[in-house]
Amino acid sequence: MAKESGSRVLVTGGSGFIGRRLVRALLADGHDVTVADLRAFPDSAVLSAIRMVQGDLCDPGVAARAVTNDTGTIIHLAAVTSVLRSVDDPVATHLLNVDATARLLELARENLVGSFILASTNAVTGNVGNATITEQTVLRPLTPYGATKAAGEMLVGAYTSCYGIKGAALRFSNVYGPGMAEKDSFIPRLMRAARDGEGVQVRGDGTMLRDVVHVDDIVRGILIAWRSGHAGPLILAGGKSVTVNEMVAAARRVTGRPIPTENVSVGQGEMPAVVVDISAARALGYKPTFDLDTGLATVWPEFDPYCATEA
Repeated sequence: MAKESGSRVLVTGGSGFIGRRLVRALLADGHDVTVADLRAFPDSAVLSAIRMVQGDLCDPGVAARAVTNDTGTIIHLAAVTSVLRSVDDPVATHLLNVDATARLLELARENLVGSFILASTNAVTGNVGNATITEQTVLRPLTPYGATKAAGEMLVGAYTSCYGIKGAALRFSNVYGPGMAEKDSFIPRLMRAARDGEGVQVRGDGTMLRDVVHVDDIVRGILIAWRSGHAGPLILAGGKSVTVNEMVAAARRVTGRPIPTENVSVGQGEMPAVVVDISAARALGYKPTFDLDTGLATVWPEFDPYCATEA
């Protein structure tokens, strides 16, 4: 079923934070690329080099236009990625994260697409306390976001088993880097607070552990997993968990701003720690290259009013 390596690559969510970096990397490697997204690719030079399918992947017609008979690989990044949004609107989350994924997999089967890579999350495992998360950790998601990603993983596994599609679910930890100015995760909140001379809220006492990974490391990890022909789940992360307090301290060092903090209560379902094992990815050749300080140094210029950059 696999097609030749020069076949077209479809990147869903290709105009988004991770997608923009991935699309540029694929073009640099000489691939023909289709992007399917609600928004057009923001860089006109890149837009002229790709096939753009603009629209909602929950619309069967949009998905059908995106997957063509020359598509060799689908890298499915498009999703509702906000945990809070998934709790507020679980139905809409299911439509994109499960129904649209199932539709794309069926189109992959019909068009003899060789491989399907799903962007997943370590949130599929739920709260494991301080235990280290591996690819074998039992899935017990706590939110609609985690549950729909787990469902997507199950669908990819079923199509791998039944139809010979080479399917991989790449479980990302907290991704950060240039191009996330529109995001509302903790690192862009830190950057906005530094820019505006404000503070940030820290849940609990700030000792919660999180694994954060730079977007360029994630892009390299996606390409490594794809080129290796990996099938099944694979954790892509920084490989070294840090506390929220350490993130604040690093942001202060990088920005030179005080960034006051206010401790607030921990939200329902908040995981006390996210500690992951990336040995399976390392065995394929994956190696994170950014530590927290060097990574944040690539993010701050986007927020610093005296240093404009392009994501």
